[in-house]
Amino acid sequence: MKKILIVEDEAKVARLIEQGLLENQFEVELAFDGTIGSRMARATSYNAIILDVNLPGINGYEVAKKIREVNSNTPILMLTAMGTIEDKISGFESGADDYLLKPFEFRELLARLNVLMKRADGATHKKLLTVADLELNLDTKVAKRANRRIDLTAKEYGLLEYFIQNKGKVISRSDIAEKVWDLDFDTGTNVIDVYVNFLRKKIDKDASVKLIHTVIGMGYILREPDED
Repeated sequence: MKKILIVEDEAKVARLIEQGLLENQFEVELAFDGTIGSRMARATSYNAIILDVNLPGINGYEVAKKIREVNSNTPILMLTAMGTIEDKISGFESGADDYLLKPFEFRELLARLNVLMKRADGATHKKLLTVADLELNLDTKVAKRANRRIDLTAKEYGLLEYFIQNKGKVISRSDIAEKVWDLDFDTGTNVIDVYVNFLRKKIDKDASVKLIHTVIGMGYILREPDED
């Protein structure tokens, strides 16, 4: 079920949109001011965000900018009564993907929303690597586990990307040295093991399901939980 965030201070409008989306099998969350909407959008993964412009707290343009600081992919559909070219340009420049004027027909909102999500899904498939609840965005270079951002060094990022691209395969230390470090493997150093342990602590430490495993005498493997 796709999850939609509605950031709209007019309760009647928000509830009407919410009801229409629920009837079309969406999961919906509401925020009635810009500050709360920005916080929710940055903390939770949504399939799309419907964003009013005139909001208490901070306006929709500022909310969109804050969202784009951490999330370049989630579609943002702006709603507003302001329909000048300057208003639309401001919306697009702040990070909106589409712009719908009030008053509007729900059917049009739904159609635009579906187009935006379909387009985003197609783009995401090309640049988002996933294993279970772990994801790695190849464009933003951001890793997340269960929607929690994980800060990685450049070398840890390269190691994680190599693991995910070879998920389900046993990877030797020499493979890692060659592909991630661009070096011939030195059997007298434990640098590979050290970095794998660094990565494992960040990826698996607080997770109930571990993804990175040691294969004694052979190397390491990153695998889906059902591959155990």
